[in-house]
Amino acid sequence: MDFTNKTVLVTGGTRGIGKAIAFAFAKKGARVAVLFRSDQASADKTLAELEGNTHLAIKADVADADQVKKALDEVIESFGRLDIVVNNAGIGVYHPLPTTSYEDWQQAWRQTIDANLIGPANICFCAAKHMIDQGGGRIVNITSRGAFRGEPTKAAYGASKAGLNSLSQSLAVALAEYKIFVGAVAPGFVNTELTADRLNGPEGAQIKAQSPFNRVAEPEEVAHAVLFLASEGAEFSTGTIIDVNGASYLRG
Repeated sequence: MDFTNKTVLVTGGTRGIGKAIAFAFAKKGARVAVLFRSDQASADKTLAELEGNTHLAIKADVADADQVKKALDEVIESFGRLDIVVNNAGIGVYHPLPTTSYEDWQQAWRQTIDANLIGPANICFCAAKHMIDQGGGRIVNITSRGAFRGEPTKAAYGASKAGLNSLSQSLAVALAEYKIFVGAVAPGFVNTELTADRLNGPEGAQIKAQSPFNRVAEPEEVAHAVLFLASEGAEFSTGTIIDVNGASYLRG
């Protein structure tokens, strides 16, 4: 897994899973561009901590099609090429049907689908156009165990991640002739700042017990799967969805 002189774009790359992915690629020699929506302080901190000195932080909302195109163009202008894209950014809005108003239900679906499915689809489009011209590339989409297991209090989240799995496999077929390889990584619960309250709260023990390891994943474990799919030699795994859930959910 040597990514020397490779250019990698990681969306949502300044905290949690995305930050671990960015760190892992930088450690293996890649030039990393991290996309972030609003937290400039976290972006500056991440940029300062990445190994090497040829990295970039770009402020953009993946749900905004124009911002997506400008961000991808900026990566190309800065580094000359784009070898690997990791669609990690996403949101999870709670909207349990029995207690949610019709208006809030619609808003939750619009926000979630825009950020978790349409945004990554637009990034895939813009990235693939560059990759076709340069002769190939890799795309890895971060989906979720919830795409298979269901998300009863975040139905839009589960649906968006299922859609992203399907998109990944559709593009794996559509782009193979251009030497663009596409895969997905589907984590279960991961130990990040976003899940800390739940993991440290009353339901924490139950969440950990879902896995026979009696724990949740670490961000670095998700990053490891991403680096595999993006590595030389993994080409015939295109279309694959890798589960990183500690056997907390098994699918046939």
